[in-house]
Amino acid sequence: MLNVENVYRFPLFIRVHSFVSIRGKKFRPFVPSVPFCKKSTAHHESRLPLRAACRKLSRMSERPVATLNKPDAALEMTLRPSLFSDFTGQPKVKERLEIAVAAASQRGEALDHILLSGPPGLGKTTIANILAKAMGANVKATSGPTIEKASDLAGLLTNLEEGDVLFIDEIHRLQKTIEEYLYPAMEDFKLDIIIDSGPNARSVRLNLPRFTLIGATTRSGLLSAPMLTRFGMRERLDYYCAADLDKIVMRSANLLNVAIDPAGGHEIARRSRGTPRIANNLLRRVRDYAQVRHDGRITADVADKALAMLEIDENGLDEMDKRILEAIIVKFGGGPVGVNSLAVAVGEEPDTIEEVYEPYLIMEGYLNRTPQGRIATELSYKKLGLKPSAGGQSKLF
Repeated sequence: MLNVENVYRFPLFIRVHSFVSIRGKKFRPFVPSVPFCKKSTAHHESRLPLRAACRKLSRMSERPVATLNKPDAALEMTLRPSLFSDFTGQPKVKERLEIAVAAASQRGEALDHILLSGPPGLGKTTIANILAKAMGANVKATSGPTIEKASDLAGLLTNLEEGDVLFIDEIHRLQKTIEEYLYPAMEDFKLDIIIDSGPNARSVRLNLPRFTLIGATTRSGLLSAPMLTRFGMRERLDYYCAADLDKIVMRSANLLNVAIDPAGGHEIARRSRGTPRIANNLLRRVRDYAQVRHDGRITADVADKALAMLEIDENGLDEMDKRILEAIIVKFGGGPVGVNSLAVAVGEEPDTIEEVYEPYLIMEGYLNRTPQGRIATELSYKKLGLKPSAGGQSKLF
């Protein structure tokens, strides 16, 4: 409740600017100005009317936001490409998406809904931003775990404009009840919401502008069939070859103003596990090593020493990869072993092993995944310098 004692705490005047109607005539009631402090003359000299004070406070509150919205040199150095011409790798996926963008632009329509799947770090988020920029649309980005209630999704959808892109990362982690709200939104561009509850509950259908939903997932198998069929395009990103990673490392080094030899870039690229994100992270770490321990230039010898310090060998295996292989061979006799037992043995989460470490180990032939569990291959024994035991567990099956 606002009284005179409370008013003294605010350095503003209080005036009533609305009209009051009495017998058809309008009058403007007046409330005397109330100073901030009756004793202090300094406050009397700096008093402002309510509207002027609000405008001043609004300008003051906008200063930090305006500063944040200015182009930041550090942010301009981002390594994410913003055009298809700057994007390296995934040639077939890029060609199909470029054709879809060109066709939709010629027709003046929004893109079909797109699902991007594949291991982490391959450029799913980057492609989503490139698609939005190519279509001249705004991007509203979120992730599956952050949408906890249907009202959260409704707020996102109702704030979209014609042609906007809604990007949902980790879309496979959406709750099933929330996922069902997306079905009519994706297919008919309508949103059904329930107002009130009990006997007074009623359904209201809202019309949505035509938008494009781009979903990114590392585990497309966890998506339901109704969700998968509503994506007009489904593209899977694969690991990059060494030649593409060479180009990515050299481009990133150019953006970071890092002096690097082609041999040094190749050394980083071939140990990057086929993943651009890992390549860029290794480039930063090698840059730091070259700056502190050498003259700042990345050569093949400097890159080799820096990566050896990071415990990344010539095949791109790091400490955790070797711990996984060693645990399977030494502790479980070469396997088969379940992922939960393996996770306890190496002190890592099962999901992390399945999504981060296993794909590369399987692709390179160090590991086999069978219905009984994980089994180390002959290449794993050679990598660790061990010999297969004569009586392994595999003979029991």
